Amino acid sequence: MTLVLLNPHAQGGRAARRIPALRAWLAAHAPDVQLAAPEALQDSVALLQSLPEGSRVVVVGGDGTLNCWLPTLLARRLTVGLLPMGSGNDSARAWGVHGLPWAQALALALQGPAQAIDTGLARWSDLQGQTHETPFLSSLTAGFDSAVGLRALNGPRWLRGLPRYLWATLHELIHLRHWNLTLHSDGHLKHQAHSLFASSLNTPTFGSGMPAVPHAQLADGQLDVLLAGSFGHLGALLMLPRLLIGQHLGHPRIASWPYRQLDIDCAQGVPLAADGEYLGEARQVHIHCQATSLKVVRR
Repeated sequence: MTLVLLNPHAQGGRAARRIPALRAWLAAHAPDVQLAAPEALQDSVALLQSLPEGSRVVVVGGDGTLNCWLPTLLARRLTVGLLPMGSGNDSARAWGVHGLPWAQALALALQGPAQAIDTGLARWSDLQGQTHETPFLSSLTAGFDSAVGLRALNGPRWLRGLPRYLWATLHELIHLRHWNLTLHSDGHLKHQAHSLFASSLNTPTFGSGMPAVPHAQLADGQLDVLLAGSFGHLGALLMLPRLLIGQHLGHPRIASWPYRQLDIDCAQGVPLAADGEYLGEARQVHIHCQATSLKVVRR
């Protein structure tokens, strides 16, 4: 069974405008494929849960949409195609479908061969001691970049994509914060100091195309840390253009390495976000790579 599932709230509600064109295209090219666009998250999740295991789902949305539906996509072992209509689209970039005309992306998502990729799983405890499990496809950010993501979500509606993230980054720099982070990587103490952020990536980019870890791969059985130590306002501001062109990894206060399991401890609580979706503040985070856990259509 194949389902095209559209998030009508993606792109600030603009994705819903595609529904008539999608219906017409499917009627002409794939009349047996169902199109659904439930308003409520629980209704879309219920639809996914009703599908037979191994069915194909074409997600019409962005990184946030994928993240909301990811627990069910994994649990039902569904094959995922993507028609990117989000503000970040870092998964779409990694899957090779970002920038395709929508009809071409839809045809590929419906008919293209699927490959298994890795996902990440974060188990974390909040400031009240409650524990949570959050899977992610692209990134799990802790610190400054999570605060940027929250500011971007609440930013001006007329800004989209990378300009929106740059606006949020510059505003967050005004209130620059650091967190005392302790990192254990695959059982070894790797870092213990005041830090700007400690993020994990499965895709080469985050924040709407910033090449955070250009060498990251989707199906290598590991995730990649991007760690930023202590920066002043000017140093952080000067680092931004280097991050935009992927030249930040040579900086002495920036580190990156692959891992299978990572533990982050922060007594004060550190802001956390998964695939750009803000989660809250966490005191303890355990992240591990779920190797070849999701089948997706990629180029």
